[in-house]
Amino acid sequence: MKVKIVQLLDLINCNAFVTELAKVRCITWPQREHILNISQPRERNYELADFIIRGSVANYNKFSNVLSEHQARLALLLHADEGEALLLV
Repeated sequence: MKVKIVQLLDLINCNAFVTELAKVRCITWPQREHILNISQPRERNYELADFIIRGSVANYNKFSNVLSEHQARLALLLHADEGEALLLV
């Protein structure tokens, strides 16, 4: 079962872990501040996805790890097809 990234973006609560993403250097502290200053949850999620997309594979892996810690059921959606990760594109 593949889950579209749009569905994942609707489900994520990035406020719950955006500080942790900055701590592990997945995003920068200014990017964290920018995300937290966006009032609409879906727009925050899209902005976070944009930062992740433009980042490295290592940053994607950091994102996946932090998501696993904070919203484990959603992290499973990233690896829905026999271990094949869904790309944030």
